[in-house]
Amino acid sequence: MGKRKAGLDTTIAWATAIICAVVSGTALAGSCSAHSGATVTPVVELYTSQGCSSCPPADRWLSSLPSSGKTGEPVIQAFHVAYWDYIGWVDRFAAPAHTQRQRQLAAWNGLRNIYTPQVLLNAQDWRQWRQSGEPIPAPIDAASGRIAVRQREDGVFEASVTMLAGAPAVWAAYWTVTEDAHRTAVGAGENAGEQLRNDHVVRQYVPVGDYRTQLDQLQILVLHAVAATAAHARTINLVLFDPRNGHTLQALAVHC
Repeated sequence: MGKRKAGLDTTIAWATAIICAVVSGTALAGSCSAHSGATVTPVVELYTSQGCSSCPPADRWLSSLPSSGKTGEPVIQAFHVAYWDYIGWVDRFAAPAHTQRQRQLAAWNGLRNIYTPQVLLNAQDWRQWRQSGEPIPAPIDAASGRIAVRQREDGVFEASVTMLAGAPAVWAAYWTVTEDAHRTAVGAGENAGEQLRNDHVVRQYVPVGDYRTQLDQLQILVLHAVAATAAHARTINLVLFDPRNGHTLQALAVHC
Protein backbone atom coordinates (compact mmCIF):
# COMPACT_ATOMS: atom_id res chain seq x y z
CA MET A 1 0.00 0.00 0.00
CA GLY A 2 1.24 3.49 -0.77
CA LYS A 3 1.87 5.97 1.99
CA ARG A 4 1.77 9.73 1.87
CA LYS A 5 5.23 11.16 1.36
CA ALA A 6 6.51 13.75 3.80
CA GLY A 7 8.03 17.11 3.02
CA LEU A 8 5.75 18.00 0.10
CA ASP A 9 5.22 21.71 0.85
CA THR A 10 6.81 22.77 -2.43
CA THR A 11 4.79 20.26 -4.44
CA ILE A 12 1.58 21.25 -2.67
CA ALA A 13 2.22 24.88 -3.54
CA TRP A 14 2.86 23.89 -7.15
CA ALA A 15 -0.35 21.83 -7.33
CA THR A 16 -2.35 24.71 -5.85
CA ALA A 17 -0.91 27.07 -8.43
CA ILE A 18 -1.89 24.67 -11.19
CA ILE A 19 -5.48 24.48 -9.97
CA CYS A 20 -5.77 28.25 -9.71
CA ALA A 21 -4.02 29.07 -12.96
CA VAL A 22 -5.56 26.91 -15.68
CA VAL A 23 -8.88 25.92 -17.15
CA SER A 24 -9.91 22.47 -15.96
CA GLY A 25 -8.39 19.65 -18.01
CA THR A 26 -6.34 21.86 -20.34
CA ALA A 27 -2.59 22.16 -20.73
CA LEU A 28 -0.82 25.21 -19.42
CA ALA A 29 0.36 27.63 -22.05
CA GLY A 30 4.09 27.34 -22.64
CA SER A 31 4.58 24.21 -20.52
CA CYS A 32 3.61 20.57 -20.37
CA SER A 33 1.21 20.58 -17.43
CA ALA A 34 -2.49 19.95 -16.89
CA HIS A 35 -5.03 19.04 -14.26
CA SER A 36 -8.26 17.07 -14.22
CA GLY A 37 -11.78 18.44 -13.99
CA ALA A 38 -14.69 17.90 -11.62
CA THR A 39 -16.18 14.95 -13.52
CA VAL A 40 -14.66 11.57 -14.37
CA THR A 41 -12.73 11.72 -17.64
CA PRO A 42 -13.78 8.76 -19.83
CA VAL A 43 -11.10 6.16 -20.55
CA VAL A 44 -11.28 4.30 -23.86
CA GLU A 45 -9.16 1.18 -24.38
CA LEU A 46 -8.92 -0.67 -27.68
CA TYR A 47 -7.35 -4.12 -27.78
CA THR A 48 -6.14 -4.67 -31.31
CA SER A 49 -3.56 -6.41 -33.49
CA GLN A 50 -1.98 -5.72 -36.86
CA GLY A 51 -2.43 -9.43 -37.56
CA CYS A 52 -6.21 -9.34 -37.11
CA SER A 53 -8.29 -8.70 -40.26
CA SER A 54 -11.27 -7.36 -38.30
CA CYS A 55 -9.18 -4.82 -36.39
CA PRO A 56 -8.56 -2.03 -38.99
CA PRO A 57 -12.16 -0.68 -38.76
CA ALA A 58 -11.74 -0.38 -34.98
CA ASP A 59 -8.34 1.28 -35.45
CA ARG A 60 -9.93 3.84 -37.79
CA TRP A 61 -12.75 4.48 -35.33
CA LEU A 62 -10.23 5.09 -32.55
CA SER A 63 -8.30 7.50 -34.78
CA SER A 64 -11.49 9.51 -35.34
CA LEU A 65 -11.97 10.30 -31.64
CA PRO A 66 -11.17 13.89 -30.58
CA SER A 67 -7.92 14.20 -28.67
CA SER A 68 -7.08 17.90 -28.43
CA GLY A 69 -6.86 17.86 -24.64
CA LYS A 70 -10.09 19.78 -24.05
CA THR A 71 -12.08 19.17 -20.88
CA GLY A 72 -14.33 16.12 -21.15
CA GLU A 73 -12.47 14.46 -24.01
CA PRO A 74 -11.53 10.86 -23.25
CA VAL A 75 -8.18 9.31 -22.53
CA ILE A 76 -7.64 7.14 -25.63
CA GLN A 77 -5.38 4.09 -25.67
CA ALA A 78 -4.70 1.33 -28.21
CA PHE A 79 -3.20 -1.73 -26.53
CA HIS A 80 -1.71 -4.03 -29.17
CA VAL A 81 -1.64 -7.74 -28.32
CA ALA A 82 0.52 -10.54 -29.69
CA TYR A 83 -1.79 -13.54 -29.70
CA TRP A 84 -2.42 -13.16 -33.45
CA ASP A 85 1.30 -13.13 -34.28
CA TYR A 86 1.28 -16.89 -34.97
CA ILE A 87 -0.68 -16.30 -38.19
CA GLY A 88 2.46 -14.84 -39.76
CA TRP A 89 2.75 -11.14 -38.89
CA VAL A 90 4.44 -9.95 -35.70
CA ASP A 91 2.83 -6.78 -34.34
CA ARG A 92 5.73 -4.52 -33.36
CA PHE A 93 3.60 -2.66 -30.79
CA ALA A 94 2.42 -5.75 -28.89
CA ALA A 95 3.51 -6.54 -25.33
CA PRO A 96 2.68 -9.39 -22.94
CA ALA A 97 1.58 -6.84 -20.31
CA HIS A 98 -1.16 -5.66 -22.69
CA THR A 99 -2.61 -9.17 -22.90
CA GLN A 100 -2.34 -9.53 -19.14
CA ARG A 101 -4.34 -6.34 -18.67
CA GLN A 102 -6.97 -7.49 -21.17
CA ARG A 103 -7.37 -10.75 -19.24
CA GLN A 104 -7.84 -8.81 -16.01
CA LEU A 105 -10.48 -6.66 -17.69
CA ALA A 106 -12.24 -9.80 -18.95
CA ALA A 107 -12.33 -11.13 -15.39
CA TRP A 108 -13.81 -7.85 -14.12
CA ASN A 109 -16.45 -8.01 -16.87
CA GLY A 110 -17.30 -11.66 -16.31
CA LEU A 111 -16.12 -12.61 -19.82
CA ARG A 112 -14.85 -16.13 -20.47
CA ASN A 113 -12.59 -15.15 -23.36
CA ILE A 114 -10.59 -12.23 -24.71
CA TYR A 115 -10.89 -11.08 -28.30
CA THR A 116 -9.93 -8.41 -30.82
CA PRO A 117 -11.01 -5.86 -31.60
CA GLN A 118 -12.35 -5.13 -28.13
CA VAL A 119 -13.26 -1.66 -26.88
CA LEU A 120 -13.73 -0.90 -23.21
CA LEU A 121 -15.10 2.31 -21.73
CA ASN A 122 -14.07 2.93 -18.14
CA ALA A 123 -13.00 -0.73 -17.93
CA GLN A 124 -16.40 -2.04 -19.07
CA ASP A 125 -16.95 -3.91 -22.33
CA TRP A 126 -18.41 -1.33 -24.76
CA ARG A 127 -19.63 -2.67 -28.10
CA GLN A 128 -21.54 0.46 -29.08
CA TRP A 129 -18.47 1.66 -30.96
CA ARG A 130 -19.67 -0.48 -33.86
CA GLN A 131 -22.80 1.67 -34.22
CA SER A 132 -22.14 4.40 -36.74
CA GLY A 133 -22.11 7.81 -35.13
CA GLU A 134 -22.41 6.52 -31.56
CA PRO A 135 -20.55 9.09 -29.43
CA ILE A 136 -18.54 8.45 -26.30
CA PRO A 137 -20.90 9.39 -23.44
CA ALA A 138 -20.13 12.80 -21.97
CA PRO A 139 -18.71 12.73 -18.44
CA ILE A 140 -21.36 13.30 -15.79
CA ASP A 141 -20.16 11.43 -12.68
CA ALA A 142 -18.36 13.43 -10.03
CA ALA A 143 -14.73 12.40 -9.79
CA SER A 144 -13.49 10.84 -6.58
CA GLY A 145 -9.91 11.77 -7.41
CA ARG A 146 -8.02 14.84 -8.58
CA ILE A 147 -4.88 14.79 -10.74
CA ALA A 148 -2.33 17.46 -11.62
CA VAL A 149 0.57 16.50 -13.91
CA ARG A 150 3.68 18.43 -14.86
CA GLN A 151 6.83 17.61 -16.78
CA ARG A 152 9.49 17.85 -14.09
CA GLU A 153 12.43 17.44 -16.45
CA ASP A 154 13.17 15.89 -19.81
CA GLY A 155 11.41 12.52 -19.87
CA VAL A 156 10.23 12.73 -16.24
CA PHE A 157 6.61 13.46 -15.36
CA GLU A 158 5.19 14.02 -11.89
CA ALA A 159 1.57 13.65 -10.84
CA SER A 160 -0.04 15.01 -7.68
CA VAL A 161 -3.03 12.81 -6.80
CA THR A 162 -5.64 13.67 -4.20
CA MET A 163 -8.50 11.33 -3.37
CA LEU A 164 -11.87 12.88 -2.57
CA ALA A 165 -15.14 11.90 -0.93
CA GLY A 166 -16.64 8.80 -2.52
CA ALA A 167 -13.29 7.14 -3.23
CA PRO A 168 -12.93 3.44 -2.37
CA ALA A 169 -10.77 2.37 0.58
CA VAL A 170 -8.00 1.42 -1.84
CA TRP A 171 -7.22 2.91 -5.25
CA ALA A 172 -4.79 1.96 -7.98
CA ALA A 173 -3.23 3.71 -10.95
CA TYR A 174 -1.30 3.24 -14.16
CA TRP A 175 0.55 5.45 -16.63
CA THR A 176 0.65 5.05 -20.39
CA VAL A 177 2.57 6.86 -23.09
CA THR A 178 0.73 6.85 -26.43
CA GLU A 179 1.84 7.94 -29.89
CA ASP A 180 0.01 8.85 -33.10
CA ALA A 181 0.55 8.48 -36.84
CA HIS A 182 2.36 5.15 -36.99
CA ARG A 183 2.19 3.56 -40.43
CA THR A 184 2.98 -0.06 -41.19
CA ALA A 185 3.16 -1.96 -44.46
CA VAL A 186 1.94 -5.40 -43.43
CA GLY A 187 3.74 -8.15 -45.30
CA ALA A 188 2.06 -11.31 -44.03
CA GLY A 189 -0.90 -12.66 -42.09
CA GLU A 190 -4.55 -11.70 -42.45
CA ASN A 191 -3.74 -8.07 -43.34
CA ALA A 192 -1.00 -8.88 -45.86
CA GLY A 193 -0.61 -6.07 -48.40
CA GLU A 194 -2.41 -3.49 -46.23
CA GLN A 195 -0.99 -0.12 -45.24
CA LEU A 196 -2.15 0.36 -41.66
CA ARG A 197 -2.27 3.60 -39.70
CA ASN A 198 -2.28 3.29 -35.91
CA ASP A 199 -2.97 6.18 -33.54
CA HIS A 200 -3.06 6.36 -29.71
CA VAL A 201 -0.64 3.42 -29.71
CA VAL A 202 0.47 2.43 -26.21
CA ARG A 203 4.28 2.50 -26.30
CA GLN A 204 4.70 2.32 -22.53
CA TYR A 205 2.39 0.88 -19.88
CA VAL A 206 3.39 1.30 -16.24
CA PRO A 207 1.14 0.09 -13.38
CA VAL A 208 2.11 1.95 -10.21
CA GLY A 209 0.47 -0.18 -7.54
CA ASP A 210 -2.31 0.14 -4.98
CA TYR A 211 -2.67 2.92 -2.41
CA ARG A 212 -4.68 3.24 0.77
CA THR A 213 -7.11 6.14 0.47
CA GLN A 214 -6.40 9.12 2.69
CA LEU A 215 -8.90 11.82 1.80
CA ASP A 216 -7.45 15.17 0.79
CA GLN A 217 -3.89 13.87 1.27
CA LEU A 218 -1.40 14.33 -1.56
CA GLN A 219 0.24 11.31 -3.23
CA ILE A 220 3.08 11.83 -5.72
CA LEU A 221 3.48 9.48 -8.69
CA VAL A 222 6.45 9.70 -11.07
CA LEU A 223 6.86 8.41 -14.63
CA HIS A 224 10.17 8.01 -16.45
CA ALA A 225 8.83 8.03 -20.00
CA VAL A 226 10.27 6.44 -23.10
CA ALA A 227 11.97 8.92 -25.39
CA ALA A 228 9.71 11.06 -27.55
CA THR A 229 9.83 10.64 -31.33
CA ALA A 230 9.63 13.78 -33.45
CA ALA A 231 7.43 12.18 -36.11
CA HIS A 232 4.79 10.94 -33.66
CA ALA A 233 2.72 13.18 -31.39
CA ARG A 234 2.91 11.90 -27.83
CA THR A 235 0.41 11.86 -24.96
CA ILE A 236 1.11 11.12 -21.32
CA ASN A 237 -1.87 9.47 -19.59
CA LEU A 238 -2.58 8.69 -15.95
CA VAL A 239 -5.61 6.61 -14.94
CA LEU A 240 -6.85 6.15 -11.37
CA PHE A 241 -9.14 3.16 -10.85
CA ASP A 242 -10.84 0.94 -8.32
CA PRO A 243 -8.78 -2.28 -8.10
CA ARG A 244 -11.88 -4.29 -7.17
CA ASN A 245 -13.54 -3.79 -10.56
CA GLY A 246 -11.35 -1.53 -12.72
CA HIS A 247 -13.86 1.34 -12.74
CA THR A 248 -12.30 4.70 -13.52
CA LEU A 249 -12.02 7.11 -10.60
CA GLN A 250 -10.31 9.86 -12.61
CA ALA A 251 -7.97 10.14 -15.57
CA LEU A 252 -5.90 12.75 -17.35
CA ALA A 253 -4.23 13.04 -20.75
CA VAL A 254 -1.37 15.51 -21.21
CA HIS A 255 -0.22 16.23 -24.76
CA CYS A 256 3.56 16.63 -24.62
